[in-house]
Amino acid sequence: MAQRLEAAGTDFVLQAQLRYPGQPGEQWTMFFRDPIGNPIEVKGFASLDGVYAT
Repeated sequence: MAQRLEAAGTDFVLQAQLRYPGQPGEQWTMFFRDPIGNPIEVKGFASLDGVYAT
């Protein structure tokens, strides 16, 4: 998804990056704005078990 957004010219607030590597809740995340300026965060987890991990 990040590659498609980059190809479309999306200006990222925070480029796609891995957060909390090797820990519960490990995730890929990125931030960008929609066409009217609302912030959007997209996250991806290797497993849904990590969504609520602390």
